[in-house]
Amino acid sequence: MHKIMIVEDDLKIAELLKSHIDKYGDESILVKDFENVLDLFKQFDPHLVLIDINLPSYDGYYWCRQIRSVSVCPIICISARSGTMDQIMALEHGADDYITKPFSYEMVIAKIRSQLRRVYGDYATKTDERQVKLEGLVLYPERLELRLDTLSVTLTKKEAVLLELLLVRSPRLVSREIILEKLWEDQTYVDENTLSVNITRTRKKLQELGIADALETVRRAGYRLLPIWKEESI
Repeated sequence: MHKIMIVEDDLKIAELLKSHIDKYGDESILVKDFENVLDLFKQFDPHLVLIDINLPSYDGYYWCRQIRSVSVCPIICISARSGTMDQIMALEHGADDYITKPFSYEMVIAKIRSQLRRVYGDYATKTDERQVKLEGLVLYPERLELRLDTLSVTLTKKEAVLLELLLVRSPRLVSREIILEKLWEDQTYVDENTLSVNITRTRKKLQELGIADALETVRRAGYRLLPIWKEESI
């Protein structure tokens, strides 16, 4: 069973989409808070997103970019805008497909199934997924996932980059300069507290896996990851 997130402010269309998706055995959720779509995406962790272009507050292009900053899951845009430029913009901002209104619900389901097969099923590319491992802790950079035994957490793109640096160099120190260079190519406009915020968020993700005090701050120098979770399990 796959999870489908529906971001559509026309309630009638949204409910019809949900009805058709659920009929085929998948799980769907309707987004009603259109100012916090990314937070809901992280909470629901869907396999695919259906998103309208014309939305309150921020348009679908904006939310495509936000979702792409943390995930590579398929995004299908649905919109009354039928112009070629609208479709190009959707694809340029991270969408995988574009469906114009009015549409056949059977066609929407067919396109959903096609994207799910392409990414997760029979048509998925059969390549070895890159993994970064340290004493049972496994980072999947492309999947934006961190695992320890049976537990897993979803990461943002920056959290994944940061953890990869720390895992590869553990238990050695990683300087603030190296981290800043990797996370932000242009450091000119990076606030002094921005890195600290990302470190705090990464610590919280580790804590969700039961790992406490492993990410150590070396004052005025940088950070290092100590594999103390292995010692705790012995």
